[in-house]
This record gives sequence, structure tokens and C-alpha cells, in this order.
Amino acid sequence: MISGHGGNIYRLASELGCDSSAIIDMSSNMNPLGPPNGLIAFLKKNFASITSLPEVDSNEAIISFSKYYNIAQNRVLAGNGTTQFIYSIPKALCSKKVLILGPTYSDYEDSCIMNKVQYEYIMAEECSSFIPDIDMLKNKIKRFDTVIICNPNNPTGVLINRCDLESLIASYPDKNFIIDESYMPFSKDRNHQSLLKSCHINVVVLHSMSKIFRIPGLRTGFLIASKENIKKFLPFVLPWSVNSIAQSAACFIMNPENGSEAFIEKTVNFLEKEKGRFIKHFKDISEIKFYPSATSFILIKLGKNHSAKEIYKQLSYDKILIRNCSNFKGLSDKFIRISMKTSDLNMLAAIKLSYIISNIIKTNRT
Repeated sequence: MISGHGGNIYRLASELGCDSSAIIDMSSNMNPLGPPNGLIAFLKKNFASITSLPEVDSNEAIISFSKYYNIAQNRVLAGNGTTQFIYSIPKALCSKKVLILGPTYSDYEDSCIMNKVQYEYIMAEECSSFIPDIDMLKNKIKRFDTVIICNPNNPTGVLINRCDLESLIASYPDKNFIIDESYMPFSKDRNHQSLLKSCHINVVVLHSMSKIFRIPGLRTGFLIASKENIKKFLPFVLPWSVNSIAQSAACFIMNPENGSEAFIEKTVNFLEKEKGRFIKHFKDISEIKFYPSATSFILIKLGKNHSAKEIYKQLSYDKILIRNCSNFKGLSDKFIRISMKTSDLNMLAAIKLSYIISNIIKTNRT
């Protein structure tokens, strides 16, 4: 497991000698507006359910998810977060050689290592703002049986157009394509770009509830695939893997009467506005570059006189935690990632970051 996931507020709090609640966590990609209204109160009312075993197969949660997205129930599995499925991919699909589109989330690689499966990366290039070269990807795929793509991608925020993905998938019906859509709900075009309803037999889609609904501690995720691939994953789904509170949360959220779609829409509009305000604050600072993002976070490249480690350190003194991206394969110590929070916190972070960068620039000029 990689050392340096986002959200390690406890380590920073220990280093600073403060309570973890004092940390402004802009490293973890959770919805700043979540959880949805009514969810916490609902879960409190249902807390006594922990005294009994949950449904062994999370059937009610699967039914709720299937109805919400109008997907056949026999094409859906519920899991202990999408992480459970990521680590079962090589075994379930009998993968021998896995191609990972990077730079991206480290658990795909860790899953291959844990399962002793060969893997390689094909990297989207910085010069193209990390937008993948689909033709190059098509040529590379020939030597692999499984392809993993995070879309929209973490940490770059890039969203690959559905038409391009469909073309890629159709070109290789004998290859398995894992499309991790954990951040798709943050996209303005989510309903048009998602492959949840894909008719391709060789597509497996991962859908997380952690990020958009801000319930990462509940570990709730879904796998959507063809009936053929669902059968392959079933032997690797542990009984009672989704706890009773998580199952209740999924049923509440997927109930149309509880306003999830309006909540998502409000979130997307808020984040678009906040990302624009944040970036605008740096319009007079040339030594920083922002990459377009379809998600809740922004990938940032620092100037030649700055390092991610130093910026991370300086911001941590103000109890602001960001993501140092130097341990993402395909990135360097010039990259950081900042996830949007409330308007006030976003502006505070922008002011602090611009101040730090400006001071470093001044120091190097004298």
C-alpha cells in the first residue's frame, strides 16, 4: 500500500500537536457539501441495526442502486468500497498482463503486486495536459488482457470522452476494461459520459459513494458489469462485506425522494464556481499552472524554484493539508493536488499558497 494517500489528517495533527479536527484537509477528495441532508439523522435512527447481521449479499442496497440508475439487478454487486473490487480484479478476471493508464491512483498497481500479476503503465503526457493519446493506447493494448482506466482520473482530473472510450473498448472485445468512475458524479457531463449502462460485455465499471456523498468511513461501492463478468466476481465477494449502516445509507441515498440528484447538481455547480475563484486568485503569478479538471480537485504544477515537499510543509504550518503528488508514477516533485472545500477555506488556501509562492519567487530574485 502506498505511503502518502490523501486524507492523513491524524499524522499531521500528531506532528503539529493539535486535534485532527483543527486540520483543513484539502488532500482528500470528498464533497465539501456532504453528507446529504437527512442522511446522518436517518442513520442515527437505524443505528440499532448493528445488533443484527446485515444482509449477506446487500440485496436491498443493490435493488435500490439498480432502480436509481435503471440497470438490471443481475449486473450489480455491492462491496466494501470500490477498493474491495479493485483488489479482486486480477483473480476474478484471471488477468495475466494488466495495462494501467497513468499517472493515476496507486491501488491498481498495488492490486497487481498483491496478486502477483504483471503490469505496465502507459502515461498520459504533461505536454498534452495529461489528456491520453487514444491511438497510442489502442496500439499498446494488444499485448495485455486487462486495461484499467480511472475516468475522470485521479490526480489529473481529466475526463476521457465516452465516444473515445466506446471506440477503444469496441476495438478489443477480447480484452477486459475496468473503468473506475469514482469521480464521475462530480462531472457536469456525468449522465452523458458514464459507462454505467454500457452494453459491452467486456466492461466493468466501479462506482463509489464515498466521494460524492462524503461517506468514506462507511466503505460503500458498487461494481457494474455484464452478467458474464458478474459471475466471475461473485466467488470473490465476501459474505456480509457491507455492514448494516452502509447498506442503510445506500438505500437512503438511492431513494429519489431524498433528493440525491438535486444534491449532486448543487455540488457540481458549487465546485465549478469555486475552482474558478481559486484559480483566478493566481492570475498574476506566472510560476504556477492549473490543469483543467472535471472533478472536485485541481492538479497544480509548481515553478522551477518550488517543490511539492516545501509547499506541503509551508501550508502544514497553517494546518492546511494538501496532496504532495511526487509519489504518483508519471508526476514529479513539482506537482500538488488541492481538493475544494467551503468557499472560505478555499480562499484561505489560495491566499496562503499565493503568499508562499510569491515569497519564494522574491527570495530567488534577491
